[in-house]
Amino acid sequence: MTNNSLSGSKYVRRGVANHDADFSCSVQELRSLMELRGEEALTRIQECYADVNGLCARLRTSPVDGLDGKSEDIDRRKEVFGPNIIPPKKPKTFLQLVWEALQDVTLIILEVAAIISLGLSFYHPPDAERQNCGSAAGGMEDENEAETGWIEGAAILLSVVCVVLVTAFNDWSKEKQFRGLQNRIEQEQKFTVVRGGQVIQIKVSEIVVGDIAQVKYGDLLPADGVLIQGNDLKIDESSLTGESDHVKKNLDKDPMLLSGTHVMEGSGKVVVTAVGVNSQSGIIFTLLGAGDEGDNEDKKDKKKEEHKRKESKGKKSKKEDKGKKVQGPGEDGAYLSCCKKRGENKDKASVETQPLNGEGEPEKKKKHIAKKEKSVLQGKLTKLAVQIGKAGLFMSTLTVIILITRFLIDTFCIQGVVWTPECVPIYIQFLVKFFIIGVTVLVVAVPEGLPLAVTISLAYSVKKMMKDNNLVRHLDACETMGNATAICSDKTGTLTMNRMTVVQAYIAEHHYKKVPEPDLIHPKILDLLVLGIGVNCAYTTKIMPPERDGGLPRQVGNKTECALLGFTLDLRRDYQTIRNDIPEEKLFKVYTFNSVRKSMSTVLKNHDGSYRMFSKGASEILLKKCCKILTASGEVKVFKHRDREDLVKRVVESMASEGLRTICLAYRDFPVSDGEPDWDNEAHILTGLTCIAVVGIEDPVRPEVPDAIRKCQRAGITVRMVTGDNINTARAIAIKCGILHLGDDFLCLEGKEFNRRIRNEMGEIEQERLDKIWPKLRVLARSSPTDKHTLVKGIIDSTVFEQRQVVAVTGDGTNDGPALKKADVGFAMGIAGTDVAKEASDIILTDDNFSSIVKAVMWGRNVYDSISKFLQFQLTVNVVAVIVAFTGACITQDSPLKAVQMLWVNLIMDTFASLALATEPPTEALLLRNPYGRKKPLISRTMMKNILGHGIYQLTIIFTLLFVGEKLFDIDSGRNAPLHAPPSEHYTIVFNTFVLMQIFNEFNARKIHGERNVFEGVFRNPIFCTIIFGTFVTQFIIVQFGDKPFSCVGLTLEQWLWCIFLGLGSLLWGQLVSSVPTKWLKFLKTAGHATLQEESPDDGSDENNDVVDHGDLELRQGQVLWCRGLNRIQTQIRVVKAFRDSVSPYEGLETPESRSSIHNFMNHPEFRIEDSEPQIPLIDENEGEDDPPTKRNSIVIPPPLTGLSTQPPLTFIPNENNNALDRIIPLHKDISRSTLVPPNSAGLPPCPGSPLHSLETSL
Repeated sequence: MTNNSLSGSKYVRRGVANHDADFSCSVQELRSLMELRGEEALTRIQECYADVNGLCARLRTSPVDGLDGKSEDIDRRKEVFGPNIIPPKKPKTFLQLVWEALQDVTLIILEVAAIISLGLSFYHPPDAERQNCGSAAGGMEDENEAETGWIEGAAILLSVVCVVLVTAFNDWSKEKQFRGLQNRIEQEQKFTVVRGGQVIQIKVSEIVVGDIAQVKYGDLLPADGVLIQGNDLKIDESSLTGESDHVKKNLDKDPMLLSGTHVMEGSGKVVVTAVGVNSQSGIIFTLLGAGDEGDNEDKKDKKKEEHKRKESKGKKSKKEDKGKKVQGPGEDGAYLSCCKKRGENKDKASVETQPLNGEGEPEKKKKHIAKKEKSVLQGKLTKLAVQIGKAGLFMSTLTVIILITRFLIDTFCIQGVVWTPECVPIYIQFLVKFFIIGVTVLVVAVPEGLPLAVTISLAYSVKKMMKDNNLVRHLDACETMGNATAICSDKTGTLTMNRMTVVQAYIAEHHYKKVPEPDLIHPKILDLLVLGIGVNCAYTTKIMPPERDGGLPRQVGNKTECALLGFTLDLRRDYQTIRNDIPEEKLFKVYTFNSVRKSMSTVLKNHDGSYRMFSKGASEILLKKCCKILTASGEVKVFKHRDREDLVKRVVESMASEGLRTICLAYRDFPVSDGEPDWDNEAHILTGLTCIAVVGIEDPVRPEVPDAIRKCQRAGITVRMVTGDNINTARAIAIKCGILHLGDDFLCLEGKEFNRRIRNEMGEIEQERLDKIWPKLRVLARSSPTDKHTLVKGIIDSTVFEQRQVVAVTGDGTNDGPALKKADVGFAMGIAGTDVAKEASDIILTDDNFSSIVKAVMWGRNVYDSISKFLQFQLTVNVVAVIVAFTGACITQDSPLKAVQMLWVNLIMDTFASLALATEPPTEALLLRNPYGRKKPLISRTMMKNILGHGIYQLTIIFTLLFVGEKLFDIDSGRNAPLHAPPSEHYTIVFNTFVLMQIFNEFNARKIHGERNVFEGVFRNPIFCTIIFGTFVTQFIIVQFGDKPFSCVGLTLEQWLWCIFLGLGSLLWGQLVSSVPTKWLKFLKTAGHATLQEESPDDGSDENNDVVDHGDLELRQGQVLWCRGLNRIQTQIRVVKAFRDSVSPYEGLETPESRSSIHNFMNHPEFRIEDSEPQIPLIDENEGEDDPPTKRNSIVIPPPLTGLSTQPPLTFIPNENNNALDRIIPLHKDISRSTLVPPNSAGLPPCPGSPLHSLETSL
């Protein structure tokens, strides 16, 4: 062993100069070790290190005590092996965000118009005889006015800059906030390691190579490692390999644990061998370009690797010769040969992972697109904005055409002016003026404030939801939550406090209604009880002293186990002394708790070679396996079927009816005479038990939950409890919470009964059967995670009601992942939740409290209402401004509202209004109505009534002022002023009154359901008050001092008072509008419906949400492209090559790009999946339903590809697994089902040169 270690250190010194001589392993060596699996890995460990202890010795760590924890040692390890941090992708810079904001079409039109206007303002036509060019050109301009012509263009550009900066700043702060959020999630993530003989929890980023980590059920592994000791350890490696089967890990077969995988069962100790970018998930992150390298470098790397791959073939033979030459006698030779193998392996790995790089980027983009389309609100808004934009474009084009026609008729027909070339520049100036008026109409018509309002509203809500203990991981979850119609909640920890205590016990034939004194129990039974609880609870579960004096003891780990440990303390015994006598290493075998077993057992080996097993678990399950029971004298007596039934009725059901969780504690002896038991035969091992006790554990209902559930029910949301507890306990808790009321006609089912009712004779789930059950189901007890997923999927896919159900689900366990992903909104528990559950969720409840979900509903509805409020305000402004600009331009040849004034009204007020209305805090009143549902239009009839009502008032006032205003105020008329005339008092009054009407209408916009009191709660929103005040002050400054740039003249006090009076009139008019019943106005249309794409889920085919979520989840883990495993990707590449090789003889059929990567092969239009649902290649989204493939999922390959132009298109029918291999295999397997060759081409066998032939042969 020493020799081995020495030779290793020589190798390190020779090969890698910068590595500290203390460690006899290089990073590269450990990294390649972790690329091996199973037998290969064991062989490598035996060849290079003798065993795992040898590896620990090389890493200078102790398998028992771990690292000493000294900071110098930790720092040195970080230096040599790297820290456990994967550098995040660089955030977008502010300039990049500015550039993105500039891509807005409306802004581009504005910029172009402004630049043309600017250019033309500096162009002075020669002084032609103006009188000869028509009366409109007369008195064109004096010198001063010519100089100020540029102001309009400059002001437009300045407004554009304002909008762009506000948008970019918003995006930037949102990005920053989410990075902060991510960091917070990461910092909160702790992991258990052994340092200096002490079990401590450290931040995941502090883990170093050589640490001894303790892994347990539900952990997301933060680093790669090799198993030292394991109890029934099973790992879900699907995130790396795509294989859904759980992989058993033990020292004899497969001791390799990889980062990014999930512990599904058991526990164990691991020595960490690779962290950060050297771990398996780190390598993938780097491949996906999530590391520091930019995309360009990725491309360079790809080229380099291509080059390497070509060279590697030539090198291989040389390498083997080298290996033979270097190999000396003894262990040195063995060591080096082991490293030589490693080198080859690494080469293989680089070849295998090659396709990933090429695919990474497009794949990512595709995900994001799919994710964005999921949001119902975004879809409705986009559609609405497009409709408004089209209307605006039509109006603006019409305005320009009318202006030009009128000008031509007036000048050439009525005045009879003769066309002369000298007048052309003057006519051009008129044309530009008309064009700018047209653009102004367009600018006003297009609601730029809309995206801003959505962003502000969502970002503001997310920020505030943090304070309400909702950590939002996906923005659209916030808005979806407002539409929720059903919540499927866990019981433990969500509805209850998750602070468990044993309050009743049945020990030695006596039912104690409170915890008994220790002297009432026989010493033998007491010893058995305390020993059984001490060793048969996870060693990571502990009762810690309270944080402050007088507080309750802290419960660390599994709360049920904490209750049992607390029970031993109540019996005045210390479980820690037992654990010190029997450390975890001495446990012979552990059957850990999982959702199938519903029990946990630990086997101890006695000195005489016999065994004793302690078990604990759900009482009704474990009592069935007991055939003996302890009596009061400590003796064992037979426990018959009749006794069991009696015990269940008298004790278990009486405890459960009080809402207690019942746990049975039992043991079994295996004498030497029976020989060595078959430990893998679990069914046999877990029989013939002797019952020690049954305990009743209380988990009190959270005091705020009944009220929260009442609010949900009032808001039209059905709350269902889905729990693993027994049905009596579940029913008792449901009644306490208010989910069930005595005398209600609702269902409480157990998992078994639920499955029996929803499955047909073949054992398949039928939606019709499910639809008969779920509307009445309120409690699902003894349910497995699969039942939870089935229920959620069934409710979402159901078409019983007109509106599709929007389901929120809470979950904390690893197995809740599928249900959390399937739900519209998944809530994970921040405290009790496992890493896996958090990873699958949309929102994390930082306090694990059900009442926080109600707050999420309130915020979600508030987002929807905020946007509707803003729309109501925005559209009133738009309708009025467009009509005023249009009619004004047509009648007076000039818009009463100038371009810059319009921009102030439109951009600045819209931006401010979106801030003011989007930041309205939610009120309890939001919970007094039913959910809107996915199909509800954004603009309801009531809103349409308000928009039109206020539009009529404002238009009446504006037109009165425009056409008779000069007489009312006794001032000069501003109509028919020549080009570049100085501003007039008349038009200033029109502009001022218009703006003041908008300011007062903003109060009306605060209410969208026809409420009368528009000032209610106005002072609870300081932002709103500030903005109203700020807008008013700015308007005063613009009017009094705006002068030429804003085309304004200072007004007198009397004129100001009239303007304010007319503005206030809109508040009084608002009361009149809300008095008109909406039902009278049947002719009003609603607007802003969901697009077809958003409505497609309502048809029950909501699979796309799931696919997208799944993809997003995997993307976040940085492993999306490994989802089907490296081997599968290789097979796919072979298939693609088969296609490619056979197609290449037919020139011109494919472009070179379409052959460059498997990704293009999948996305090539000829291979398009004819389907409305986004399908993501390389992701196994098999939900377990074996639906026969339907026609709409077929891939049609056009004739040219086969090289047989006469042959009709071939139809490939994929199965549910969406990847190339699975699409192609059925062709060969099941010709009858997949309609490989259509009947009319039956006589055409695949010719030897055709791709079909080579495809068959390659498969």
